[in-house]
Amino acid sequence: MVGKAAVLIGCNYPGTKAELKGCVNDVHRMRRCLIDHFGFTEANITILIDTDDSYTLPTGVNIRRAINRLVRSANPGDDELFLHFSGHGARLPAQPEENDNTGYHECIVPCDMNLIIDEDFRHFVNKLADGCRLTIVADSCNSGGLIENAKEQIGESTAKRKDEAFVDVPAGVELHARAGNGDIHLTGRALPIPILVELLKESTGKEDIHEGNIRSTIIDAFGDSASPRLAKSGHNRGIVDVNGKEESTRDKKQSTFLAPTAPSGRSVLISACQSDQNAADAKPVVKPEGAYGALSNTIQSILADQAKGEVLSNRKLVLMAREKLAKQGFTQRPGLYCTDEVAEEPFLTSDSVV
Repeated sequence: MVGKAAVLIGCNYPGTKAELKGCVNDVHRMRRCLIDHFGFTEANITILIDTDDSYTLPTGVNIRRAINRLVRSANPGDDELFLHFSGHGARLPAQPEENDNTGYHECIVPCDMNLIIDEDFRHFVNKLADGCRLTIVADSCNSGGLIENAKEQIGESTAKRKDEAFVDVPAGVELHARAGNGDIHLTGRALPIPILVELLKESTGKEDIHEGNIRSTIIDAFGDSASPRLAKSGHNRGIVDVNGKEESTRDKKQSTFLAPTAPSGRSVLISACQSDQNAADAKPVVKPEGAYGALSNTIQSILADQAKGEVLSNRKLVLMAREKLAKQGFTQRPGLYCTDEVAEEPFLTSDSVV
């Protein structure tokens, strides 16, 4: 018997210049998929969305707390954890002294702009219980490499193909396209730095924000709610650890957050696209309320078409998603990040819940 738990996060950013349409839909559809196909229960699925006050708001601190609780809930053995994020992605240039395998810090963008970066995700997976597996689906732009230094099985984020040019859905620009059997409007799920700067100005009331001080702005604005990993360069201040306790010394901070340990669990990242690509937020012309993320919709479609008893490995699922998206006219190319062994393991299992 396998214990199962999930955290599903959808950020539509309603009423802002960054508004998307399909992210909350992705969450509700993925919830149904987990229950129907993989034996998850309602009680073990945590949902954070920003369009319904009856749910927890997906702020930066709330997302980190939910992920920390998810990771801590697992017991050593075969427990299976699932994390789904649909929303904006972004990336910040890595500092010269940082050994980042893509050259950037890939981020997810909570509804309050309190960024969660690739090093945060590395910290989460390093805390997995022995034998436990965490599968992350990131339906956001710039999501390739979202787990810092995870092995790239499928993708071009850590070893760029210089002879290839990526053509993407422009961030913040709505395009008309055709996918499948109907017309759709596409919006990129990237949050360009200028828009991030503008939204940070609005939320903080500060005007002296630019690309060079985004890190310090977030740290100053959100205090102990900001990512501890953002504070690692040039900020000697108290930070909050995974259990919510403050650590006050720079040495303690560096030993806790900057020296990665070998993860004892098994992590999987399925990214919607490469580190330098946009992912599509698709809104059907005929039924705009049915908006969706291209990756989320594709994964759910593949799973719905599975023959009874058919098992899809992580590698096969990502390859099928790439093929299906390309046939539908999407330019984004999903990625897979995990060990060689985990790449061949099933994408989730249909075992009963404990």
